[in-house]
Amino acid sequence: MLILLIVGGGVILLPVIFVIAQYNALVGLKNYIRESWSDVDVELKRRYDLIPNLVAAVKGYATHEREVLERVTELRNRCAANNGAVADQSRDEVQFVDALKQMLVVVENYPQLKASENFLQLQKELVNTEDRIQAARRFYNGNVRDYRNKCESFPSNLVANIFGFKDEGDFFSVPPAVRDVPNVDFAT
Repeated sequence: MLILLIVGGGVILLPVIFVIAQYNALVGLKNYIRESWSDVDVELKRRYDLIPNLVAAVKGYATHEREVLERVTELRNRCAANNGAVADQSRDEVQFVDALKQMLVVVENYPQLKASENFLQLQKELVNTEDRIQAARRFYNGNVRDYRNKCESFPSNLVANIFGFKDEGDFFSVPPAVRDVPNVDFAT
């Protein structure tokens, strides 16, 4: 009789332990997504703080390129104010990065600006920030992938459906604004 109770208790207890473990894993992954998005957000804000200085440096040299500089500033402000869904922020970021690339193309027409120590330092900071954004983005996207895999694969999808776990986040894919700092040769 005692053996029957132990076996019966084990049969009941194992599924309960499984459900608890799956539930806790889903909660943990959901929190990883939130944490990693926070990391992306911090790096984006770092970029937003850097852009006004970059625009000011370019503005001093490229006064007739006002439209490009105003577009960068406008999109920077829109992105900084956007705290909505990842898909909305991603769409705004793509436009912002495109405008930032246009501004960097404008810089190519001004050799004195490209050689300016202040501009070079700002550009290095931008490259560093872009690297950090890409690393944070990859970490965030990896957490979204893991969470989705857990929600969609059997048997953890049963627990996800029972407790109402839904798609927690969209993938965040934004191309980098700048890949690396160009070499400036002062000898020529």
